[in-house]
Amino acid sequence: MNLSQLRNIGISAHIDSGKTTLSERMLFYTGRIHKMEEVRGGGSGATMDHMELERERGITITSAATSVQWKDHAINLIDTPGHVDFTVEVERSLRVLDGAVLVLCAVGGVQSQSITVDRQMNRYHVPRLAFINKMDRTGADPFRVVQEMREKLGDDAILLQLPIGAGEKFQGIIDLVIMKAIYFDGPDGEILRLEPVPEALEDRAQDGRHQMLESLAMYSDELMELLLSEEPVPEDLIHRVVRAAVQHQNATPVLLGSAFRNKGVQLLLDAITRYLPSPLEREIHAKSWDSEDQAVSLEPDANKPFVGMAFKIVDDPFGQLTFMRLYQGRIKKGGTYVNQRTGRKERFSRIVRMHADKREEIDTAQAGDIVAVMGVDSASGDTYAAEAKFCTLESMFVPESVIKVAVQPESRADADKMGKALARFRKEDPTFRVSNDEETGEIILAGMGELHLDIYVERMRREYKVGVQIGAPKVSYREAPTLAVDFDYKHKKQTGGSGQYAHIVGRMGPLPVDSEHSFTFEEKVVGGRVPKQYIPSIEKGFRDCLQKGPVAGFPVVGLYALLVDGSYHEVDSSDRAFQTCAQGCFRETFVRTKPVLLEPIMRVEVECPEAFQGPITGDLTGRRGLIVGTDIREGISRIVAEVPLAETFGYATDIRSMSQGQATFTMELQCYRKVPPSIQEEIIARKKEAALAGAR
Repeated sequence: MNLSQLRNIGISAHIDSGKTTLSERMLFYTGRIHKMEEVRGGGSGATMDHMELERERGITITSAATSVQWKDHAINLIDTPGHVDFTVEVERSLRVLDGAVLVLCAVGGVQSQSITVDRQMNRYHVPRLAFINKMDRTGADPFRVVQEMREKLGDDAILLQLPIGAGEKFQGIIDLVIMKAIYFDGPDGEILRLEPVPEALEDRAQDGRHQMLESLAMYSDELMELLLSEEPVPEDLIHRVVRAAVQHQNATPVLLGSAFRNKGVQLLLDAITRYLPSPLEREIHAKSWDSEDQAVSLEPDANKPFVGMAFKIVDDPFGQLTFMRLYQGRIKKGGTYVNQRTGRKERFSRIVRMHADKREEIDTAQAGDIVAVMGVDSASGDTYAAEAKFCTLESMFVPESVIKVAVQPESRADADKMGKALARFRKEDPTFRVSNDEETGEIILAGMGELHLDIYVERMRREYKVGVQIGAPKVSYREAPTLAVDFDYKHKKQTGGSGQYAHIVGRMGPLPVDSEHSFTFEEKVVGGRVPKQYIPSIEKGFRDCLQKGPVAGFPVVGLYALLVDGSYHEVDSSDRAFQTCAQGCFRETFVRTKPVLLEPIMRVEVECPEAFQGPITGDLTGRRGLIVGTDIREGISRIVAEVPLAETFGYATDIRSMSQGQATFTMELQCYRKVPPSIQEEIIARKKEAALAGAR
C-alpha cells in the first residue's frame, strides 16, 4: 500500500443535510456499488444505513465504514449520524480520522449540530473541507452559508466554486481554480462536461477567483507576490497553497453541489484526494507507559512495532467486531497483540475490511489503515501494541448522559435476555449507561436524549425479542454548592481494642463557573500535621460521597475541597479512619454550602412555516423556555430557544400537532442551570416519596 495515496475521512453534518445520500453517490462513482438507493422512499435503502431501524426511520444511528478507490487513491470512508443523541459515533470516528467533510445545507446553512461537529473536529485537530449540499432546493444561497461559516464557526471559508443557477435551475458549477464551467451529464451525472465559463457569468467568475486568490494569499508569500505584480497564478500553486492551508487547519475550502441530483460529487472526491492529508502527513503522539508527561511519536511505518486503537465495538451474530485504526507497524491474521489497558495478550483471529455490514477477509493490515478485528475482548478507546506496557493513545471525549428511564422485563425469561442486550449495548456505546436504583430496585438506562433511549429499547425488542416495560423519563439533575464554608471535623471511635481517630480542617465551596472539573481536591498541610500517606484516603472519602448528594440524592458537581490542617493518633489513625472521617465531614459540611439543584438546559432549534411561529414560540415560553433568536427566510421561520430538559418530554408529538406536521426541530445539551426554588422543592418532595415507596 502506498500510504501517500490513502485517505481516512469522515462525513459529518447537522441532521438531514444529506450525508448518507452523499456517501451513496461516492460509493456509486467509485464503482463500489452499481445502483444508487435513497435514504427515504422505495428500494432497499442507502448502503451505509444498513440497520433495519435506520431504513425505517430514514436516519443514521451508527457510523458505518467502507473502503473505496478513486482514481489512484484509496479512501477509507466513515458516514456518521447527525442526531446529537448519537454524538459519540461522531466523536469516536473523528478521533481516528485524518480528515473530514463538513456537509452543510444550502438553505439551512450553519445549524446547531454543524457547530457541535465543528467543535469536535477542532478538538481532535482534524483538517476539513466543506460541501454545501442541496443546491437544487428553493432558497439555496451558498454565499450566505459561507458568511455563516465565518461568523458562527470562526472558519476562514474559501469558495473554490460558484454555482451556475440555483434552486430548480441549478445546472452545474464554475471551478474558480481552472476557470471552467462543469456540467454533469448522463442519467446519473457520471459524465463531466467542461465548457468555457458562460459570458453572462464571466465578471462574477473573475470576481470570485480574485476573492479566492486574495484569501489564499494570506497563506503564501509566493502567491501574494504574483497577485501584487498582477502576474498569472499557476494552477498547481493554488492547489499547493490550499493543501497547506487545510492541513494546518487555517482554512476550509468550500465546494458546492447536490448529492440527490448527482451534481458536484466527483469534484468533491478530487478535492478529498488533493487537499486532505494522508496518514504520512499527520503527527500522532501517544503517552509513554513509564511517564504520562513523556510523548511517544508514532510513525506510519509498517516495519516499526505495532500500535493501534480500538475506537468502536460492534457485537454481531458471529462475535465481537473491533474497529481499529493502525498508527504504527502491521498486524497479521492469527497474530498475538497486547491490550495496554488490561495487559492481556489477545489473538487477532480474523482481520476484515468493512463495507457497511459486509466484510472482506484480509491476511494483514498496516499502519494508516482502518480495519475490523475479530476474536478480541476490548472496550472502546483501548490501545493495542506489539508488546506490554508500550504506550497509550489518548482516548476520546465521552459526554455525560442527560436523561434516564427505568425499564423492567415482562417475565423472568426476558430478564436474562435483557441482561445480555444491555451488556452488549453498554460495551458498544460509552454514552449508554446502565445502573440499578438501590431504593426502588429498578434498572435505570441513561443516555443522550429520548431518541437515543428509544432506539435501544426498540433494538432490545427486535434483536433480542425482549418484552420490556418503560417508566417515565427522568432528568439527571446535579447538586452544586453556592457558598464557601470552613470545616473542622473529628472522627473518633474507641470501643476496646484498636480504635479509629482522624481529624481534618479545611474549606469547601463552589468551583469557578468556567472550571473544566466537577470536583477538585487540594491540600496545604504543613509540618506533617496529617501524614502524607493519609491524604489520598481523605480525597477518596470525599470522592465516594459525590455520587449521591444530601439534597435529593443527585450527583454533586462544581465543588472544591481544601485541606489545610488536622491531627492524627500514632496507633488509632489509619487509611480507613481518614476515609470515614472525610465522608462524615462531607455529609455535615456540604449541607452548609447552601446547595442548589442544577438542571440540563437544551438548545432547541425549530424550523417551521411562518404561520406557525406564534403558537410554537408561545409553547416554548410556556415550557420555561428562553427565546434566544428568531429568523425568517423564504417564508420559513427558524426559532432558537433554551429550554429545560424536564419540559421537553413528548415535544416531538406536540410540535407536530401545533404545525400540522410541518415543523422540524433539533435539540442538544447547552449547559446546566439553577432550578427555580419552587420547582426544586417539588423535585425534593417527589424524591422523598419515591424513597418511602421503595422502603415499603
